[in-house]
Amino acid sequence: MYSMGTYRLAVIPGDGIGPEVIPESILTLTSLAEMHGGFQFDLQHFDWGTDYYLREGVLMPTDGLATLAQGGFDGILLGPVGDPRVPDHVTLWGLLLPLRQTFDQYINLRPVRLLPGVRSPLAEKHPKDIDIVCIRENTEGEYAGAGGRIHQGTENEVAIQSTIFTRKGTERIMRYAFEYARQSGRKKVTSATKSNSMQYNMVFWDDVFRQVAAEYPDITHEQQLIDSLGARFVSSPESLDVVVASNLFGDILTDLGAAISGSMGLAPSANLNPERRFPSLFQAIHGSAPDIAGKGIANPIASLWSGQLLLDFLGEHEAATLLMGAIEEVLARGQARTPDLGGTTTTHQLGDAIREQMRSMAV
Repeated sequence: MYSMGTYRLAVIPGDGIGPEVIPESILTLTSLAEMHGGFQFDLQHFDWGTDYYLREGVLMPTDGLATLAQGGFDGILLGPVGDPRVPDHVTLWGLLLPLRQTFDQYINLRPVRLLPGVRSPLAEKHPKDIDIVCIRENTEGEYAGAGGRIHQGTENEVAIQSTIFTRKGTERIMRYAFEYARQSGRKKVTSATKSNSMQYNMVFWDDVFRQVAAEYPDITHEQQLIDSLGARFVSSPESLDVVVASNLFGDILTDLGAAISGSMGLAPSANLNPERRFPSLFQAIHGSAPDIAGKGIANPIASLWSGQLLLDFLGEHEAATLLMGAIEEVLARGQARTPDLGGTTTTHQLGDAIREQMRSMAV
């Protein structure tokens, strides 16, 4: 018999297809909890996002961060945030980036995998060829938010955006990448850089990478310029294992990674505070897709997979393994596919197929 544990989750469905895919994640997580019998979820929903902004003038209440910090939450399940009615930078800086920075979610973990039964746009690539874990620095770098504009609208207008790398922030992301490689049996860490042209911050990044790599003689390490590394994602993804990157470089590489994996609808992420001083956040990396919102055809797998990363982070490894196995089996059979994967299955039907597969595997 298990002793019952309760995990408190903050649920923010967000915009566009968020209110369609997040319910599938909730149904799946609660189904897993019922099957497992050793844990349960206590969910609290928040209606923050574009509609809230259009009513109140902010993406979340002024005490929103305090509400999450003081609410005893074990995790945050977030849908995509963004809407054509609100400029993207307002959306990003009104909700997602404050969450990442305030809660020191300095690890952005993004698996890039070609799942069984999914066809990559890369010719003759198979699941064994595309299996990369991208570890993106998540709280500083190019998205630090330091800068400003003056003399707006005049011929003397100036815009400055400063990239900030601290030794603490750079060391900890790199050390996490090597620890992750060691603990998960991976053999190589590749650092994304651009130190040929960015002679201060990226040379610093390279120096720290070499210093940290020296502590892990059992893990092969290499560094590569971001432009040629982007090409390598396409030409030779099988040569990559763990990739560590700055905030901007990691963001770009993982969208490319989702493309070579068959669909943005298959791309999860975890925004982690590994020390667990603050709640971590789990979110599919696809956008809000307003062009298909309300049609019931969005792929829920990225959101479900983000829930799987949540389970793993909570230590519920048995449930996490079951969920991932069910996702892989349903895709391998090819009988339930949303339009992004060439099928006609609805969001809910694909979610149901995965939950049914979980039940059959759990017997």
